[in-house]
Amino acid sequence: MTIDTMATWHQVAKDRDIKGLYNLLAEDAVFHSPVVHTPQIGKSITGKYLSAAFEVFFNDSFTYVREVHGEGNAILEFEVEIQGVKVNGVDMISWNEAGLITEFKVMVRPLKAVSMIHQNMGAMLQAHS
Repeated sequence: MTIDTMATWHQVAKDRDIKGLYNLLAEDAVFHSPVVHTPQIGKSITGKYLSAAFEVFFNDSFTYVREVHGEGNAILEFEVEIQGVKVNGVDMISWNEAGLITEFKVMVRPLKAVSMIHQNMGAMLQAHS
């Protein structure tokens, strides 16, 4: 049975459901971070980055403001305020025929937000190690 990837992603993100997140990731998933220069390859490391992002990004101000869907991929624009900084970004998500996420790329702006996210994500990743 094919997963409705976007509906599942929105529910997992809303609930900050770590188990649901890992169930949505393909074994060969690749994560592209706005602050790490190399792709992070594999379900385990992709899950760790996205789990940390749940804690850094998904506060009460987080909202997806636009979505563009294609065959097996979507671009989701988001806005959030973190520590008084207004962050604007996009999640670029691709999935396979089964609906499992194979690639997740995050881009954020402005530069001040990138620096703050780098610090906060680093702290979350260390806490999850």
